[in-house]
Amino acid sequence: MSKITKNALSASLKKLLLQKPFDKITVTDITEDCGLNRMTFYYHFQDIYDLLEWTCQEDARKYLKNKKTYDTWQEGYLNIFYGALENKEFILNVYHSVRREYIEQYLDRVVSDLLLGVVEERAANMTVREKDKLFIAKFYQFSFVGTMLKWIDTGMKEKPEYIVERTATLIHGSITRALEASRTDRCPSNKAC
Repeated sequence: MSKITKNALSASLKKLLLQKPFDKITVTDITEDCGLNRMTFYYHFQDIYDLLEWTCQEDARKYLKNKKTYDTWQEGYLNIFYGALENKEFILNVYHSVRREYIEQYLDRVVSDLLLGVVEERAANMTVREKDKLFIAKFYQFSFVGTMLKWIDTGMKEKPEYIVERTATLIHGSITRALEASRTDRCPSNKAC
């Protein structure tokens, strides 16, 4: 029942974002829209920002399901773009409101999850320090998120397939090369690795 209630509150938030800016929506607006009382809202969420964060996390889970491997990362990245398009008004409204950082944090979490999966898979048979794997994933995360934020900032007009295809061309094999260069089992004995 808890998940159903949370989904109803999330759906109301998305619906209201089609009508007015995020910073003008109240808990009362949300609860009235879905026919619940304020106590029910506060039983599940601390505030509207908590609901927004939960909504973003749920969407992310849906878009990345089983798409976090080296062979499927392009599909996962494309799903993130299409998820944003599916919720275009929601994303643009939040992005252009005082809560732009929520979209950035959302994308950071989603893309981080995607890229950590890819890096871990590619490093499976290598001896690479955890901090090096995290650095490699973060490096690509900044590029992926930056690309998506620019796409959102310019109105989500460019075709996602084109962006993902260009990204794939640019990074083809580079994650593996970066991991190979970071292997600790290949360190010369006279160098600290």
